[in-house]
Amino acid sequence: APLADMLLKHYPWCAGWEAQLKQLFAGYVTAKQEQGVLDYDDLLLCWAQMVSDPVLGADIASKWDHVLVDEYQDTNRLQADILLGMKPDGRGLTVVGDDAQSIYAFRAATVRNILDFPRHFDPPARVVTLDRNYRSTKPILDAANAVIGEAAERFTKDLWTERASEEEPRLVTIWDDTAQANYIADRVLEEREAGTPMKQQAVLFRASHHSGTLEVELTRRNIPFVKFGGLKFLDSAHVKDVLAVLRFAQNPRDRIAGFRVLQLLPGVGPGSAQRVLDTMGESAHPFEALKDVKVPQRSGEAWAGFVGTLTALGSHQVGWPGEIAAVRYWYEPHLERLHEDASTRLADLVQLEQIAGGYPSREKFLTELTLDPPDATSDQAGVPLLDEDYLILSTIHSAKGQEWKNVFVMNVVDGCIPSDLATGEQDDIEEERRLLYVAMTRAKDSLDIMVPQRFYVHGQHSR
Repeated sequence: APLADMLLKHYPWCAGWEAQLKQLFAGYVTAKQEQGVLDYDDLLLCWAQMVSDPVLGADIASKWDHVLVDEYQDTNRLQADILLGMKPDGRGLTVVGDDAQSIYAFRAATVRNILDFPRHFDPPARVVTLDRNYRSTKPILDAANAVIGEAAERFTKDLWTERASEEEPRLVTIWDDTAQANYIADRVLEEREAGTPMKQQAVLFRASHHSGTLEVELTRRNIPFVKFGGLKFLDSAHVKDVLAVLRFAQNPRDRIAGFRVLQLLPGVGPGSAQRVLDTMGESAHPFEALKDVKVPQRSGEAWAGFVGTLTALGSHQVGWPGEIAAVRYWYEPHLERLHEDASTRLADLVQLEQIAGGYPSREKFLTELTLDPPDATSDQAGVPLLDEDYLILSTIHSAKGQEWKNVFVMNVVDGCIPSDLATGEQDDIEEERRLLYVAMTRAKDSLDIMVPQRFYVHGQHSR
């Protein structure tokens, strides 16, 4: 779709900046080319272009007799084009997914990929329905089936189970956000006294900020909790720092990595970092140029150690995976200077070293880690020790694929679920329906759906 149409539909407050956005994007493309880097979209675009070529595409497709794609409901249109380009007749192609759990439109995923998949082929692809559920009780499944049964379009299926139960899901109407937090805290403690550990109980919400009042109440009552839906392992500042050093050593033209690494040094700010990168960019031997750079006085000893480490990495003197240990050794003093919880963060870096040991080279490690990052670890909010009991708080998106004995779904009201940002078109409403379905089907034995009569959503217009 034209940029103007996309802006009007999704970002109307930016519609007046169309010309500037085009100019910015052109500059971004030029910068990537100069630095010899690709972003995620580039990888897909290049792949799609290759499989669309009659000769090259046929050669690529011939390398695999069978292709299986899991979670197909979460793919975007470009990924579907790649798949159909590799297997245009569908022979040897299998996709697995659940159209009722397509909840990533904000990442450009489209439910149409899985709904339209059978019709791409002649004869149509065979549809195998897996409708037995081993997780939830029958009353919970009946409620979830009723929600998704109102969908405008779907593959017809009703989940069934042999897990009978007398306990029905509860639709809990309470006065406001405070009453909601009190109810959940009371119920969690009641269930714990009845023998259900808090680890087997979860509170789910549409957006991360919806749990603020509950977090305050849990803290007041000294109820430990872990919150998911925040930072992931590779989003942690300390992990990003170490990976940036490795990326800069791998490609000294990578200004993004270099800009981050240089500012780890005392006395080096954005301006100084830009000047160093400019000097490196003008040299045929970027790392050699570092030795003659004029740096702030505060950088003194730290600068010499930095240049020595980077030079050793650039010339592969240490060897892989010893290089990541060398980076950690160099980084530790800066970690202690920059972060109060240095010991916790250091444990993440040790884990990163262990992960690195499974890769044959630095280049392979950086590539694979970028494309397939590990799950969240100690950078989640308030993580207790593993042998402690704690309540799970999670966005619905982060809860996908998980299950708990007891589940509380917060703020199932207009403005939260469905989100006030997702009520403009029917497709948006349908995705919100699927989101609620995903939340409900996380519950094994007990489900509470919370409906506050009054709530505050930042920036929402009154309805």
